[in-house]
Amino acid sequence: MPTPPDNERINELELKLTFLDDAVASLNDSEVQQSQRLLRLENALSELRLDLSALRTSLADDVHDEPPPPHY
Repeated sequence: MPTPPDNERINELELKLTFLDDAVASLNDSEVQQSQRLLRLENALSELRLDLSALRTSLADDVHDEPPPPHY
């Protein structure tokens, strides 16, 4: 099989490089979006943990402040 002339090989390599550059840029954009989403989820989880902790404290305080039921 004869080898293509150098110009054709260079053009093919440039075309492949262009596709690779596009793929890398796309992957980078995806990674940035995933990182931002992960950060938002971590922040939301932290807020939920604080809310849950406050709710547990509030419920525990309420139980101790209530008088016993009338049948006691």
